[in-house]
Amino acid sequence: MHPVNDIIGTKSNLLKNKTIVLGITGSIAAVETIKLSRELIRHGAKIIPVMSKSATKIIHPDAIWFATGKKPIIELSGDTEHVSLLGRVKKPADLFLICPATANTISKIAHGIDDNAITTFATTAIGSKIPMIIVPAMHLSMYDHKIIKENISKLKKNNIIFIKPNILKNKAKLPDQETIIAKVIRALSKNDYEDKKVLIIGGPTAEYIDDIRIIKNISSGKTAKNLAINAYYRGAYVELWYGSGTEKIPNYIKKTDFFTSNDIKELIQKTKMKNFDYIFLCAAISDYIPEKQKGKIKSKQKNLKIILNPNEKIIKKIRSSALKSKLIAFKAEEDDKDILEKSKKLLKENKLEFVIGNNIKGFKNDNNEIFIISDKKVISKKGKKQELTNYILDKVKT
Repeated sequence: MHPVNDIIGTKSNLLKNKTIVLGITGSIAAVETIKLSRELIRHGAKIIPVMSKSATKIIHPDAIWFATGKKPIIELSGDTEHVSLLGRVKKPADLFLICPATANTISKIAHGIDDNAITTFATTAIGSKIPMIIVPAMHLSMYDHKIIKENISKLKKNNIIFIKPNILKNKAKLPDQETIIAKVIRALSKNDYEDKKVLIIGGPTAEYIDDIRIIKNISSGKTAKNLAINAYYRGAYVELWYGSGTEKIPNYIKKTDFFTSNDIKELIQKTKMKNFDYIFLCAAISDYIPEKQKGKIKSKQKNLKIILNPNEKIIKKIRSSALKSKLIAFKAEEDDKDILEKSKKLLKENKLEFVIGNNIKGFKNDNNEIFIISDKKVISKKGKKQELTNYILDKVKT
């Protein structure tokens, strides 16, 4: 048994039963493909490596063999590997990923030149309409070359996905591994949220007591993060408004930060909320606002009092700004009876499509139990937040 079997699906099964042909060209960034291959495998993928001869001068084929569990294809043989893997056959591979892609390789593919294994695989994939992703990596002067830009544009018109490189000084470098993997998962997902615009508002708000002190809750923003990631995987255009939670938000998610509940109100005012098909309000918004004191409250005071006044309900502002959007709110309470009663009241009073009820015990945990409540029925579900957010996306779409 090859050691690669020990890591298959250890992170997720999002790429389970998916075969990815990985094309590695002669960019110095080829050294990154060992880690990339392993990470794709951790999400369940089977990787078939194909290397150009130039790539073998950058990284030894045995290293790729170790990383993927498959001996790299460097030259085509009588087995017609390009056809058996990416041709019009009964069970072709699911994706051809070229990472890294040099300017030379991009230009050859754009002009239908097949002079090595990689370019021949590319022509075959295009003719068979197998999904393709190309990740350029080169010196910036090459990436900015007018003809290279034209060739990239030409390939995009043939439904080939390009992942933008990170521009750092004079280099067009590979984007972070997380972004590449997210694009791969998105390309191979069921894409049931394709052409849908999704806004997720999540994380805690903080309210000022004085110029330097705040009142804040312990919401992590984990549910909002997972909703954003899974909606992205499923083809949606995603925006995340995120409070000062503890979660690291991936670079591929468009994020706008907020701090106080007033920040959210300002974002609502300057955003065309009606443009979103789905709006998820899972932020832990303060129910009370302190009467802020100027400057800094002096230390060592006895019997310090902070006056709190009720905060206006932000959900009403969202509903009035997005009358036709599907608005899904979240309600956290201490016991199931309160969750159901208050969620149903929230649903009715604000004309919501759904309310997701959950117990406050789940605030800091990866596992939780949720209730998906509509005017027709109540569905309960237990599981990890990553899985639950996908389940929510399934149910609110129906």
